[in-house]
Amino acid sequence: MSLSIRDFQRLSQFILEQVGIKISPAKKTMLEGRLRKRTRALGLESFSAYCNYFFDQNNAEDELVHLIDEVTTNKTDFFREPEHFNFLSQKALPQMARELGERPLRVWSAGCSTGEEPYTLSMVLSEFGRQSATPLPYQIFATDICTQVLAQARRAVYSEQSIAPVALDLRKRYLLRSKEPSRQLVRITRPQRKAVSFTRLNFMDSDYGLREKMDIVFCRNVLIYFNRETQCDVVAKFCRHLRPGGLLFLGHSESLHGFTLPLTQVGPTIYRRDA
Repeated sequence: MSLSIRDFQRLSQFILEQVGIKISPAKKTMLEGRLRKRTRALGLESFSAYCNYFFDQNNAEDELVHLIDEVTTNKTDFFREPEHFNFLSQKALPQMARELGERPLRVWSAGCSTGEEPYTLSMVLSEFGRQSATPLPYQIFATDICTQVLAQARRAVYSEQSIAPVALDLRKRYLLRSKEPSRQLVRITRPQRKAVSFTRLNFMDSDYGLREKMDIVFCRNVLIYFNRETQCDVVAKFCRHLRPGGLLFLGHSESLHGFTLPLTQVGPTIYRRDA
């Protein structure tokens, strides 16, 4: 079963327009592999039949969610790119805690995948509050376009192998081991789970639905899937949702070089929103 060039072009163009993800011709085989499972699930015998179902039978709106679940890549780890969390706890949070007053710190994990990043943030923020004279109230908003990874993130259950980057003392405070040791699973503790709210969000939407300005935005290793025009547009939207003085964290392989945005770099792929 092979995806025709015409059908590949139709699908890749639709994905680009709807979610901003560019799938080059070199990734045609990858797209075929991702779509094969979905095609079989629908009881269709070919990619041509799938495209007919998708485009010609007015199923695109409903099927788009499933299509995006299949084509998006979700690679993440606890404490990934740890320098960002060191900067947060050692440099950013002391100042932000003084400025907050009575309100909670608002953090957005944009492109949260299966939840490791927002739960890492919850641990870091809890640790800062635990070690300070007064607790640090916080709210974490976690968004992703993929419904499958959001469901997994809400369950907050992970393999023992995946928690290797989490320090032993943090494991004791923020992870619960399964009552069946043979399963080798852990779950994030209830307070950390309650601090994170998960919502599906498409970066191509004009309204992100966030009614309050964020203090911190993490969007790491997501922009690499977009072309330069879409990258600039998405980061401009982040800026509109980030309070003056707030921080934007990008992945170490991502750059804003050449963009005209109200941001000043304050560390490796760390930017402060200008006033």
